[in-house]
Amino acid sequence: MSTKVLIIGACGQIGTELTTALRNTYGVANVVASDIRKSDNEVFAHGAFELLDARDKEAIKVCVEKHEITDVYLMAALLSATAEKNPEFAWDLNMNSLLHVLNLAKERVIQKVFWPSSIAVFGKNSPKVNTPQHTIMEPSTVYGISKLAGERWCEYYHKNYGVDVRSIRYPGIISWKANPGGGTTDYAVEIFHEAIKHGQYTCFLKEDTALPMMFMDDAVRATIDIMNAHSETIKVRSSYNIAATSFTPKELSEAIQQLLPEFVVRYEPDFRQQIADTWPESIDDSAASSDWNWSAQFDMKAIVLEMITNLQKVLV
Repeated sequence: MSTKVLIIGACGQIGTELTTALRNTYGVANVVASDIRKSDNEVFAHGAFELLDARDKEAIKVCVEKHEITDVYLMAALLSATAEKNPEFAWDLNMNSLLHVLNLAKERVIQKVFWPSSIAVFGKNSPKVNTPQHTIMEPSTVYGISKLAGERWCEYYHKNYGVDVRSIRYPGIISWKANPGGGTTDYAVEIFHEAIKHGQYTCFLKEDTALPMMFMDDAVRATIDIMNAHSETIKVRSSYNIAATSFTPKELSEAIQQLLPEFVVRYEPDFRQQIADTWPESIDDSAASSDWNWSAQFDMKAIVLEMITNLQKVLV
């Protein structure tokens, strides 16, 4: 049976670019994008699109059966900063959507599931530097709590029901194509837009706050690679650490200033600083490297060059 993909939450930051990449991989006819509302992004004009509420199991099942879906990528979620403003809705969306998809896989309605976790699963008592795959995990945010619970459910459904579910813990994601969705690492995208449009930026984190980051191309490639890996090589069924680079707002701003010398940054930390303070500074992704040959291609310098080069074309 050929692979037929459904992306739930396709209009988000990662979902938008994942949709394009999956259509390039499997063909436009074999990839269905869906979200609770349709985006005007031209990505969604070139293939099947379904309006779909990730919290509605029956609607998901109908969509899956209609399009003969084999693989579901569940990208719908309320991210860290936004989730703190609406905890009950965040829990409902982040958790029930996952359970719906896992149950459809348990019932063998679908064959394979991708679900994204996050570095938000770690907490203030986790090792900050080279945070290991298996360690203390005591998240203090609604987003982190839901992602940690989701990891446990993924492993449970694999162990007890044989569900082929795969997951990675995304760090901060940087992209010039899609806007961020309310996360604590959003500054690392906003800073480029403001540098090009206004020559200045007010950062909501302290200048010395180091966080793991990744260019979107690497994140999308990791997502597709783990889904294409042979099942026996996926030894972690909760979620894999993946890493690319780590930097502080000051380090990023100085790298931008190498290309835009007049750029000025101010620092006015807000509530997101407290979230960032509980997260790792860098990630040990040796398990992903050894199990399914993961390795990042973009370091901070390469990310800065890609962001500025491309944003100057679309913003100026």
